[in-house]
Parts: sequence; C-alpha cells; structure tokens
Amino acid sequence: MRTLTAGRLLPLLGTLLAALLCALGPGAGTASAHAALTATDPATGSVVPTAPQRVTLTFSEGVLLTADSVRVLDPRGERVDEGRPTHVDGRSGTASVGLRGGLVDGTYTVAWQAVSADSHPVAGAFTFSVGAPSKTAAKVTTAEVDPTVDRLYGTARYAAYAGFALLVGGCVFAGVCRSSRPVQRVAVGGWIALFVSTAALLLLRGAYTSGKGPGSVLDLSLLGDVLNTKPGAALLSRLLLLSAAAVFLAVLFGSFARGDDGRTGQERRDVAFGLGVGGTVVATGLAATWAMAEHASAGLQTWLAMPVDVLHLLAVGVWLGGLAALLSTLWAGDPVPVAAVRRFSRLAFASVCVLVATGLYQSWRQVGSWGALTGTAYGRLLLIKAGLVVALVGVAFFSRRWTGRLTDRAEPRKARPAAKNPGAAKVPGSTGAPGGAKSPGSAKNPAGGKAAGGRTAAGGKGGTSPERAAQLARQQAALTKAAGKRRRDADEGRSGLRRSVLAETAVAVVLLAVTTLLTGTQPGRSETEQKQAGAARATAPAAGPAEARIPYDTGGPNGRGTATVRIDPARSGDNTLDVRVAGPDGQAVDVPQLEVSLTETRKKIGPLRTPLKRLSAGHWQATGLQLPMAGEWQLTLTVRTSDIDQITELRNVKIN
Repeated sequence: MRTLTAGRLLPLLGTLLAALLCALGPGAGTASAHAALTATDPATGSVVPTAPQRVTLTFSEGVLLTADSVRVLDPRGERVDEGRPTHVDGRSGTASVGLRGGLVDGTYTVAWQAVSADSHPVAGAFTFSVGAPSKTAAKVTTAEVDPTVDRLYGTARYAAYAGFALLVGGCVFAGVCRSSRPVQRVAVGGWIALFVSTAALLLLRGAYTSGKGPGSVLDLSLLGDVLNTKPGAALLSRLLLLSAAAVFLAVLFGSFARGDDGRTGQERRDVAFGLGVGGTVVATGLAATWAMAEHASAGLQTWLAMPVDVLHLLAVGVWLGGLAALLSTLWAGDPVPVAAVRRFSRLAFASVCVLVATGLYQSWRQVGSWGALTGTAYGRLLLIKAGLVVALVGVAFFSRRWTGRLTDRAEPRKARPAAKNPGAAKVPGSTGAPGGAKSPGSAKNPAGGKAAGGRTAAGGKGGTSPERAAQLARQQAALTKAAGKRRRDADEGRSGLRRSVLAETAVAVVLLAVTTLLTGTQPGRSETEQKQAGAARATAPAAGPAEARIPYDTGGPNGRGTATVRIDPARSGDNTLDVRVAGPDGQAVDVPQLEVSLTETRKKIGPLRTPLKRLSAGHWQATGLQLPMAGEWQLTLTVRTSDIDQITELRNVKIN
C-alpha cells in the first residue's frame, strides 16, 4: 500500500477544493438575497387619487440604508424623492423616503437598494400611479454584484476565516501544548492573513454592496458609507483588535517563550495567566465581529444566536488552527513531548463537542425543517459540511490512536564541532560514512587538497578558503537535515501521527471553503418562507369580477326590485362598473335615479363616484373607475323610484 505523502495529497486537495468551489459557487450566488420585500405603500401597481407624501417599503428582515437606498422617479425619469431614507418608528425592516410637493399625475417608479441585516445586498423596483397610469421614461436596472468584485470578496472572506483559525489555534497550541518556531510561523501567518483580508474586505465592501466594479474600491465616498454600516463597523473593529493581537503575539513568542526575561516561577505563572485572559478577550472580540454582522445578527433569537456563533467560531479556531500548528511542528521534525500531544488531543475533543452542540442549534435556526435541509442550497451545503465534520472526526480517531502509541525518546547527541580548521571537519559520507566514500575535502580531491606549488585550490596558503568553508557548511546542513528526516521517519508513531494530522488538515481546508460558502448563501428557513409565500400567491384565486345582488324597497308604488352590481376585474387600478336593475318579476326596469360609490373605510379613501351611462332599459355602466388599492371596500347603492321615494343600501366587496 502506497504511503500518502504531502506531494500526493496537496495536488489532490487543490483539485477537490477547486471542483467544490466551481460546483457550489454559482448556486450560492443566486440565493444571496437574504431580505425580501414584503409590502409597499403605495402598493405595487396601485393607482392613488392624490400624490402621497412618502413612499414606504417593508422587508422580511432588517436592512441597512444609504443615501440612495430608495429613489423615486417621475414619468419623465427625474428624481422626486427628497431627504435620506429612514426606518419607520425605528423598525429596521422598513425604509421610507419623502416626496416633493406638487407631483403631476402619472406612473412613478421606485428603485430600491439596501443591505440585509446579515450583510448581503438586495435590490429591486416597482411602480405606482397618481390619478391614472401613464407612460414612463424611467429606466431602472437592478444593481448586481460585479463578478470580479464578488470573486475577490469571496476569496478575502475565505482568507479571513483561515487566518482567524490559524491565529487562534496557533496561540492556543503555543500556550497549552508547546511553543516553537513552526508554531510561531502558523500564528503570525494567521495574523497577517486576517489583517490583509480584513483590510481588503473593508475596501471591497462599497463596491460589493453598490454593484460597482473594481475601479470603485478606492472611492472614499463609498468607504465612508461602509463605515457607517454595521458590517463596516465590524471590520474596522476587527482591525483594531488585531493591533492588540500583535502585542499579544510579541509577548507570547518573545521573551516569555524564550524564558530569558529573568522572571521567577511565580512571576511567569502570573504572566501566563494574564496572557490567557488577554488572549481570550481578544479572540472572543474577533469572533464577535463575524457574529454581529452576519447570519447570527438577523432572524430568530439573535440574543442567543450571537454568543453561540462566537463559541462556534472559537471552537473551529482552536481545533483547526491547532491541527495546523501540530502538523507544522511534526513536519519540521521538532521534538514534541508526548504530554503536549495528548493535551492537544483532549483540547481538540472538547472543541469538537462545542462545535457539534453549537452547530446543531445553528442548523435548526437557519434551516428550520427537514424539507429545507434537502430542498434549499443552504441545506445542501450544510449536509456537505456535516459530512466533512464526520470525516474529520473519523480521521481524528486514528490520530488519537497514534497519539496513544507515542513515547518520548532521547534526541541523538550532536557531533562536536571541529577544533581548528572548519574545512577539515568530517561530514556524513566521509571515511566513517556508509560506503566508505571520501569527504569532499579529502587528499585525493583536488578541490579540497593542495594544488601544485603547495597552495590551496583557491590560491590561499595553509588553509581552506572562505568560499569553500561556506560550501562545506551548506553540505553539512543539508546532510544533517536529511539525517533528521530519516530519524523522524524511523519513528513509526510520530510518522503515523503526522500522516493522519496531514489528512485532518486537508479536510479542514475544504471544510473552511464550505463554511465560507454558507455565510454567503440564503438560510434555508428564509428561502422556504419566501417559496411558501410565492406559492400562496400563485394558488390564490385569480382576480375576477366582484358581484353584489342588492334587493331594495323604496316604499312607494313600484318601489321594489333588485340591483345587480358587477365590478370587473375587481383589481386595484382601472375597473368597469356594470349595474342591472330588475323588478319583482325579474324584468328589467328603469328608475329615475341610480348612484354607486365605493369607500375604503379603514384608510378613509373615498367615497369614489363615477357617472353611470344608461345603455338600455334597466342597464347602466361606467368605465374607468380607478380603485387605488386592494382591500375590503364598502359599496353604496342609492336608488330613487319617485320624487320622494329613495333608499340607500350598503354592501362590502373584495378588491384584489
């Protein structure tokens, strides 16, 4: 059976990660809108008798507004909104903007663009009419995220997650298990990746939410708008926390790690306690910058979801970042005490328990139903993530078995350096080496021995040249490194642990990619609710004529009869009103006076009247009856059968 090495595993990992991103990336992008427009005032497509003072939009969840979040265009395509859009009564799920006075009749277009509470951009448009519909010259294109900006933003988000994991995991491994140069490189590399990616996210944020191209990344006005939003504040807070993290790294891997600061044992314990408290505060603050600006900050139970999200991220960092630290230590061949490996094993197990508990809650909160688990993009990604976690735990089981087989062994004693001439030092491969090969500086080697005339090959006399000494030192270092790798590979327990940890790390890289895609995908619960609302609208009874049969009795001679009032199509906007009057025998009859009006009593609209035109005996009709909105309308019918005999009847009709 062939051994799985880094040379074979890393290309396979890259191929798997690329295929996963290609397969899942487009699907995630199409479902990135997390806030849906649920209502508008004036209603979409409605006709209002007079111009409103404001336009108000209502969303399924909170949205973040900018100066251009709501734009209202008149029939000529000119803006008629004034002032900055605001939330109604402090409700984050609303957006309202004022309109200028003296608006002319016609069709108005409302273009809106906002950022949902979990940091994803949403946009759309609708129309309403004042007085009567008209042609409009307004042209609105819905802003979409620029593809290049979208890819750069997604890459930066992945780098931020990876940097956070490496930073937290590397520091925890150094403090709890073992500090070394490879662990320091992991932690510092994580800090650099997190800092650079956060700065990139802050610069790309304006272009990402406004739908502009990469050229707008350095637009200071967009950057100012971003800093006034919750995601922008979170990113800026992350940069400030990283400055504190830099000080923490300097102390952790500086004099404290070297132990040359002259502190006593108690003083070092006090410093270690301070580092633990300070590091926990900084790591929690960094995790909170995600929780306060993404899925946990919107939807159900935000008061619980945000701290749970912080715990989830910390567990991910401790586990996956610690794996990277352990792998780098094993790969470098540095001695790792068995006690340190076992401490990390226990720490990783605790992290997995926290990860599973918090992940189950997050899954319930974001998915909500078994159907959404397989019927939405978020649910399918969540299943992939769960499968990767199971695979990771399975590989970790083998790592724990290898950990149980570890034993501490004494490191081989290093050879003493040559007393005088560095060029005369023996290196592996000399007369004492296997095969009996001579050293590069042996007497028979003209490159290292004397040339004719008693001088050295480099022209010196009585010793080796500096160039030759440097070459021998490089050879010695290479041979020592190769010997160290042979000793490392000869330890079966550590070699097996290194391979299993490498496999864990490979799965963790893909797991982070799926997690990044999840943060950019609409939660399954929200997607299911939107689909159900759309299905309810699709299956609702089609709008059709509304009809009311109204018996009347004016009390005079020939004062009894029935009026049938028909409104077609009984929708907001233009309607036709048809009235037929019949006597007790069912025959059509004329009456001296007939009037019909409609009133929306809740919103105090009306009464709306329209003149009726007699078409034939007992048949009247009116066209162009404008009803501004849907709802329950009160129909008022007035019938006069003589100069003194008259009656008014009331009925309710449903307008769609």
